[in-house]
Amino acid sequence: MDFSKLTIKKFHQGLNKKTFSCQEIVKLYFDQIKLHNPNLNAFINLNQEESVHQAEMIDKKIKEKKEIGLIEGVPMAIKDNIVTKNLITTAGSRILQNYTPAFNATVIEKLKTQRALILGKTNLDEFAMGSSNETSWFGPVKNPLDTQRVPGGSSGGSAVAVASQMSLIALGSDTGGSVRQPAAFCGLYGFKPTYGRISRYGLISMASSLDQIGILSQNLEDMEIIFDAIQGYDLKDATSLNEEQIKPLERKINKKKTDLVIGVLGDSFMTNLDIGVKNNFKRSLRELQKLNYKIIEVKLPHLEYALACYYLIMPAEVSSNLARYDGMRYGYSSVNDPKVKSTNLEQVYFKTREKGFGSEVKRRIILGTYILSAGYRDAYYLQAQKIRTLIQRDFEQAFENVDLIATPTTATPAFKLGEKMNDPLQMYLSDIYTCPVNLAGLPALSIPNGQAENLPTGLQIIGSAMGEKRIFDLARIYSANK
Repeated sequence: MDFSKLTIKKFHQGLNKKTFSCQEIVKLYFDQIKLHNPNLNAFINLNQEESVHQAEMIDKKIKEKKEIGLIEGVPMAIKDNIVTKNLITTAGSRILQNYTPAFNATVIEKLKTQRALILGKTNLDEFAMGSSNETSWFGPVKNPLDTQRVPGGSSGGSAVAVASQMSLIALGSDTGGSVRQPAAFCGLYGFKPTYGRISRYGLISMASSLDQIGILSQNLEDMEIIFDAIQGYDLKDATSLNEEQIKPLERKINKKKTDLVIGVLGDSFMTNLDIGVKNNFKRSLRELQKLNYKIIEVKLPHLEYALACYYLIMPAEVSSNLARYDGMRYGYSSVNDPKVKSTNLEQVYFKTREKGFGSEVKRRIILGTYILSAGYRDAYYLQAQKIRTLIQRDFEQAFENVDLIATPTTATPAFKLGEKMNDPLQMYLSDIYTCPVNLAGLPALSIPNGQAENLPTGLQIIGSAMGEKRIFDLARIYSANK
């Protein structure tokens, strides 16, 4: 079977017409995983026994001529920082390598209620900290389009699972571009919704004010179906948006307009772009103009501070969130490690964190602790929060004149494995076009828009808060006319 042409609707129709059984499809996906995963390292743990059993139940239901839901039996991959009951959830870290949650994240609960099928948990940069998927305790993930290159991070495992047809669709998480960047590197659609539209309950926290669960897919239609299936208010998430907050803004944004205006940034934000990425972006703008979208330049005067602002707020929240991993409550503990001697409680804490965390996690914890320490909190963290507010206002003002904003998703195509591992600053620059969106809490979508150096590139479309429908509308028209 050609998995690249399989969509959720075709899968649903195929089951109902008995063109294939759910068990046959599940077997084919696990055959793909068996064939490709040893080389690409996209999955950390598989859920084969439960998947096969669930597929049998769905086939039985169809045989009994009972109606099945649209996403019933849809094979999905889940980033391994989204907790799943009775299935090991590692966050790509040694410290959680044997952690089995006793509850489901809200998105998992919603998918299970609709009987979507979870094939397994995908690899990621440790605790979602990275832009290349090279910091995982379980080893690096390789880009299926060129195995010498990274797939992007931190949702690289989810991106590779979809790009190599080991899964029909996947969930990731996006703190500074962790869904959109790997989508661009692997030639997929990668979507991050407005902060609060998808519940974060059960998403292992990295930087709580920036984290958001997102979706990776081969096509836009599948992405919209899964977004509808998992979005919505959640009482368990204090930052979740309710209908009263969402509907008025949606009505205002989604008013019918004949001519949509797209904002682009000035040339100063394009100086370090790879020439192939730049050419593809300019061609995409010309294609949008042919589709009657008006392109104008927008001013976002504080955007040049976004990356520095992001790398102050994010590690500060990391240092706070990861304080819970002390060897007493979760996963790895130096007490149970015969190779480690701890003579008192303080040493247990130190040794657990020393042995349990990787170097990138330690770097961010140390940086965050310094940023929040006495005498420096006001100088760094508080100033960064003020700049974040200015960036949010910049976007709000820009959206008074434009309907959407377009940028490249990344400055370069996928880079080589190991190329930036010894230069954290260069690695952090990978997020330059994506992290401002997380600071502002806005929705954004990366759309495949061509190739450079025989590798895919992405066009990022940013919407105002609750502007998901407008983003999807543009993406649908753009993709249909490419």
